[in-house]
Amino acid sequence: MNISPQCISCIFNQAYRITQELHLGDTQAKAVLDRASSFVPKFSMHHNPPQNATMMYESIAKLLNTTDIYKEVKAHSTLEALSLLPFAQKLLDESNNLFVDATKIAVAGNVIDLASHIRFDLHEEIEKVLHTPFAIDDSDKLFDSLQKAQRVVYLADNAGEHIFDKIYITTLKKLFPWLEIYYFTRGHAIINDVTYEEAIEAQIDEVATIINSGVATPCIIVEDLTPQAKQLFRCADVIISKGMGNYECLNQEKDYPIFFLLKVKCSVVAHAIGEAIGSIICKAIGQVKRFKRL
Repeated sequence: MNISPQCISCIFNQAYRITQELHLGDTQAKAVLDRASSFVPKFSMHHNPPQNATMMYESIAKLLNTTDIYKEVKAHSTLEALSLLPFAQKLLDESNNLFVDATKIAVAGNVIDLASHIRFDLHEEIEKVLHTPFAIDDSDKLFDSLQKAQRVVYLADNAGEHIFDKIYITTLKKLFPWLEIYYFTRGHAIINDVTYEEAIEAQIDEVATIINSGVATPCIIVEDLTPQAKQLFRCADVIISKGMGNYECLNQEKDYPIFFLLKVKCSVVAHAIGEAIGSIICKAIGQVKRFKRL
């Protein structure tokens, strides 16, 4: 999904939000915006939005003398998610359709997204998500595919959201105890995406094998995966992809059995996917493969 002029405006606005989230003074904030504006002419219309934004984020991080711009913000998002964990678990304990409801709660966690200019209330989203139908609903196909699968690759997205990923993966292991699940994180800190260290801290390794994907972008680019991650990705029977960034990078990768789980949070993705902003999505592409040897 290539970048559009609207995406360029959004990416620049993300730089402004950095100055707000970090409470920068006027002089430092202007330096950040000057740095961001210098990258706009370098954006390629042949690359997707996360690819274009990566160099800008990395340069701003160097300017601010940090390797993790949103470290404190991510910690806050994680604490907020943890505070809602008992509520989310109670909903699942009372569920009459555990698989679908767990999938929806995983999608509800996707509202934790500092790259989106539209903000949603996490508690409100969890409260209403079980009563909200998927605008694109391939959940039956996902269930059937998981029944046939052995290896599942799960592409993580944002910090805080990863707490709900753990609930979902725990449910998947309960329903499909034979599954080998590999949880892919970003190669290093980028925006508010979850890192390997943050996944370890959340003890996701109790329910899945955590894999540092090696990618530097706020999305998974297959060519940039480490050799180990690339082998796992290519041999996966099912790939569960969380969030808009991963959708922007992978929606044309139809050689792989990918299921996109996301909340639509911008008009460009809404147009590309054919559904309204605010919709929840469970969308399949590619053909399901099964039981390939590593």
